Amino acid sequence: MSTNLRYLGLDVHADTIAVAMAEPSGAVRNLGVIPNRPEAVAKLIRKLRGREQLRACYEAGPCGYVLYWQLTTLGVACDVVAPTLVPTKPGDRVKTDRRDAETLARCHRAGDLTRVWVPDAAHEALRDLVRAREAAQQDQLRARHRLGKLLLRHGIRPPPGAQPWSQRHRRWLDTLPLDPPALQATMDDYLHEVDHAAARLERLEGTLDAAVAAAPAPLRAVIAALQTLRGVRQVTAATIVREVGLLSRFTHPRQLMGYSGTVPAEHSSGARVQRGAITKTGNAHLRRVLVEAAWAYRFPPKCGKALRTRQRGQPDAITAIAWKAQHRLSTRYRRLLGRGKPTPQVVTAVARELVGFIWAIGIAAERAGTAAAAA
Repeated sequence: MSTNLRYLGLDVHADTIAVAMAEPSGAVRNLGVIPNRPEAVAKLIRKLRGREQLRACYEAGPCGYVLYWQLTTLGVACDVVAPTLVPTKPGDRVKTDRRDAETLARCHRAGDLTRVWVPDAAHEALRDLVRAREAAQQDQLRARHRLGKLLLRHGIRPPPGAQPWSQRHRRWLDTLPLDPPALQATMDDYLHEVDHAAARLERLEGTLDAAVAAAPAPLRAVIAALQTLRGVRQVTAATIVREVGLLSRFTHPRQLMGYSGTVPAEHSSGARVQRGAITKTGNAHLRRVLVEAAWAYRFPPKCGKALRTRQRGQPDAITAIAWKAQHRLSTRYRRLLGRGKPTPQVVTAVARELVGFIWAIGIAAERAGTAAAAA
């Protein structure tokens, strides 16, 4: 291993980047603050020279991966690290950009930082689309709640048998007269927002369908294979693939469980074993879709028409894993519920085990895609 490596710590903000360098001799030097602009970064790399001996790092955050892509293009090895896993001293109460950059450089040289997976530009664009669709769905729910709470405050109830936001419920809203006019104007505005949110969601889902259809063949194969699982349709499968990336980068399903934040926290010492709630670390978007999918396993194993359609054309090995998941997770749900566990805890436990089947199917699909590409 080369002993002439220099480690560059970058504390990145929207407008500035604090720079520090850990030298091979052991010293850590502060190199000042530069603008967060491509030309300034390129000038810094030219000034440092010997870019093949540079190892840069910065924390993952709202600035994304633009700096990573620029540095790798310039020939500098770069790591994006998890900010919550950067070692800190318990008694250190001084935090500045300069000190943060020096800490990154020092810890990078010591090998104490945890790298995160960095997608390419196309992968990142599709992930942004999936998250935009999720935001649109949340906005639609908020718009519906605003309208529902307005009617509730004024004691207005839907007719019997009109399920919320069904066609009958919507016809009732369109013909509902309110008085005074100010109240009618308020309801019309809220109803307009509901329609706008629904149109936005429909438009994004259509764009997502087109984006998945245009994705590379190996990626489409994984998304299609994941849909053999009960409770996993295209949006859920695309979210899993886009948030996780290559499932094969996890050597064991327990690592993926930890990444999803569905494993219980633990504080054990000696003979005492104490476990708490789930850690909720890692990827919150992944954890949300896992819990949503886990609710499907409260029903007995069954392969309905929609599921059979999604499984059509898939290898027998993958459909066998999906069928095994139904039996395993449905049984697990009933047993935990029979032991008196609260329903949210039961669903979370099922979501955690679902991760293992997702990993197994994803690995099988990636291997099949690699073999097909090689042939």
